[in-house]
Amino acid sequence: MAEDFAKAVEDGLKLSKRLYFGRDRAVSPPKPLPSMEKSASAEPYMPTAPMVYAVIHDPKIVDNPDIPSYQPHVHGRCDPPALIPLQMNRVDLEVDCYLDTAFIRVSGIWRVHCVMGSKSCDCRIAIPMGEQGSILGVEVEVLRKSYSTQLIAIEDNKDVEKGVRPENGGFLKPHILTLTIPQIDGGSNISIKLCWSQKLSYNDGQFSLEVPFKFPEYVTPTIKKIPKKERINLNVNAGTGNEVLCKTTSHPLKQLRRDVGKLGYSYEAEVLTWSSTDFSFSYSVSASHILGGVLLQSPSSNDVDQREMFCVYLFPASQQSRKVFRKEVVFVVDISGSMQGKPLEDTKAALSSALSKLDQEDSFNIIGFNGETYLFSTSMELATKETVERASQWISINFIAGGSTNISVPLTKAVEMLADTRGSIPIIFLVTDGAVEDDRHICDLMKSRLTNGGPICPRIYTFGIGSYCNHYFLRMLSTISRGQYDAAYDLDSIEFRMQKLFTRGLSVVLADITIDTLKDLDDFEMHPSRIPDLSSESPLMISGRYQGRFPDTLKAKGVSGDLSNVVIELKTRNAKDIPLDRVFAKQQIDLLTAQAWFSEDKQLKEKIAKMSVQTGILSEYTRMVILETVEENNVTESSAKKASTQKIVDSKVSKTIHLQSLHIGFGDLTATAENIPPGYEGPKLPEVAEIFVKAASNCCSSLCNKCCCMCAISCCSKLNDQCVIVLTQLCTALACFGCFECCSSICCPGHDGN
Repeated sequence: MAEDFAKAVEDGLKLSKRLYFGRDRAVSPPKPLPSMEKSASAEPYMPTAPMVYAVIHDPKIVDNPDIPSYQPHVHGRCDPPALIPLQMNRVDLEVDCYLDTAFIRVSGIWRVHCVMGSKSCDCRIAIPMGEQGSILGVEVEVLRKSYSTQLIAIEDNKDVEKGVRPENGGFLKPHILTLTIPQIDGGSNISIKLCWSQKLSYNDGQFSLEVPFKFPEYVTPTIKKIPKKERINLNVNAGTGNEVLCKTTSHPLKQLRRDVGKLGYSYEAEVLTWSSTDFSFSYSVSASHILGGVLLQSPSSNDVDQREMFCVYLFPASQQSRKVFRKEVVFVVDISGSMQGKPLEDTKAALSSALSKLDQEDSFNIIGFNGETYLFSTSMELATKETVERASQWISINFIAGGSTNISVPLTKAVEMLADTRGSIPIIFLVTDGAVEDDRHICDLMKSRLTNGGPICPRIYTFGIGSYCNHYFLRMLSTISRGQYDAAYDLDSIEFRMQKLFTRGLSVVLADITIDTLKDLDDFEMHPSRIPDLSSESPLMISGRYQGRFPDTLKAKGVSGDLSNVVIELKTRNAKDIPLDRVFAKQQIDLLTAQAWFSEDKQLKEKIAKMSVQTGILSEYTRMVILETVEENNVTESSAKKASTQKIVDSKVSKTIHLQSLHIGFGDLTATAENIPPGYEGPKLPEVAEIFVKAASNCCSSLCNKCCCMCAISCCSKLNDQCVIVLTQLCTALACFGCFECCSSICCPGHDGN
């Protein structure tokens, strides 16, 4: 899909060469990258910032709406349609950072500069989002029309795709959402507001934010006299009540305010070209010891849950004062047939990196599984240099993709290996790209074994690859065991995200955390239900609802890396300036969805749907639609006394545009059984006639760039006799399949042959 999109943009940039802007330069495609710099064929044309494209089916409508020019006549249609990037006249970026979450708002004005004023076209919006991005809303305004996204609850989890056009909207890549706005007139200005949330990265006491904000050169308006304004506003509320310090920034921000735990910056300028780099910003909240606190907040009047809200946060200490646990680790890795290629190679690379980071007093084992189970060793091995090298050789020999997927047996074996752990923290890393039928049974089994497994039971860190595995099963499994979950839906991010999860799990500084006082509250609910360990690589955030009186101070208890007991005093304070319901909405919805899947609780599903609609966070029980509002100007006569005047009455007519399902689902047993690789889309099987029509259409398109077969014949008239004979024989063969009839109706509609 991404390659098709990139090809459509490339075709659109070629079409835009038809545009004439007087003495100003014409729009041109980006300079080709040197071959060694190309990471993938699609990369130069993929959106690296919010973009809007004109969807061109008929190339005849491509022209400058302000300066119509003579255009060579073009026959045929673009199939698939070309995408011409629209020029942007203004862009505003607003960022609000709270705790570990950032809310991004991008507002801009784009112009349909490439379509005749008397014609119209659909416009496609592309929204690339940063770290674990989640779309919150889109608003579009054009002359006499407006559009806005909305979430609606669905009665069950079955997708109703009948009548839904795939091009209306969907995920181009796991982090890039596209939406199509229908029929915008040439020359119109489109005002668009985009909103999404994303996570802040954390490393050694420093939070980092990176927002896709790299605009290609060809979205800069060609007419130089048009003012181009770029504005950025940034607000930071660390929530800790401690001083925060700005570390790095990508753009020349001006500091507006600096309070305890808060920062404010802005930037505004008229520019010659738009931002050519992503917006990045980092700030530190490091401390010499573990930093924690509690935030309280009352719900708003329209909140579906009227219980009070709370948040407990713990930030790890600086590197100098860290004491990590000695570890006993078992890596349980899926090597079924669907893992063949990049998924397995990236997994092997991440696993080798994790093994190299183990200390010599740590012990480990490796289990590969498909329909069978393969053990590196029958017992745990110390992570000496020689053993790690032997393990790397074993991985290269035994990690060969093939067979089915069976998670229960290897996972049970891993738990048994860690049953007698003493003086260290037991960890299981489970990596898979498939779904299994006995997933609920596995959760039941692990719940009974791990909750009764002593003070420090094995933690299960789960990692899902692609969309065919049941990510909610993996999330539930990690929650039961105090572990953590992560995923890579995009194949390009497998190694990076897996390494982050491995590093997080191998860097625990505080385990078996309890907050006993919370149990005394009335109607208490906490997410996650079992508190995970605190890692030196990420802060720990716990949220929930309660009724009753919250104490002024709490005590968090845990076990440190040297196995000593640690008590941390947590002071409570009201967080009137932090929207806790929005900050933790995605975390709570994801955890509750895993619980609803496990328990099959219908009331819990309804609760999740209400939370999703209220907060704007996508869920498995809601779907996104676009509401179109058209303003109609009705002219009516006024009273006889003022017969010469007229009264304008605005009436609004709304319709709903349904989008494809945007949720990830609960796994695909069929795709797993057939060993379909993650990210793979099965080919369509067209009829024989359609195959030849496609071949004829592709031939025409490569010969004359979206022109009709008559143009190709004109080109052929200039070929030598031998080429003409070969082409004549080919056309005769194609005619036997009715290709000419199909080509006349599809490739060259309305052409009478004269």
